[in-house]
Amino acid sequence: MGDGTELVAQVYSDVENDFRERYTNYLRTMKQKIYDTNLGYTELEDERKLVNQQAMRTPGRRGEIIKSEEIDKEFSRRYSEHKKAMFYYD
Repeated sequence: MGDGTELVAQVYSDVENDFRERYTNYLRTMKQKIYDTNLGYTELEDERKLVNQQAMRTPGRRGEIIKSEEIDKEFSRRYSEHKKAMFYYD
């Protein structure tokens, strides 16, 4: 019996990791406005709003939780890259 539950857990883990990887790649293609300006795109911010709205409609769904986590990571990654670029620029 233990082997069956471990196999199911492994399958769910593999599916979740695959979903995270594909969604992260999708997020990296989205454009986001340049910091400290009102010009540019807001695709990533719009995606965050859609995910949050869906999470309110259907709370507890793993997909929305994962999407929210990955969006936060992408904003952090972009912010870090922006800070590094500004540091090298100065």
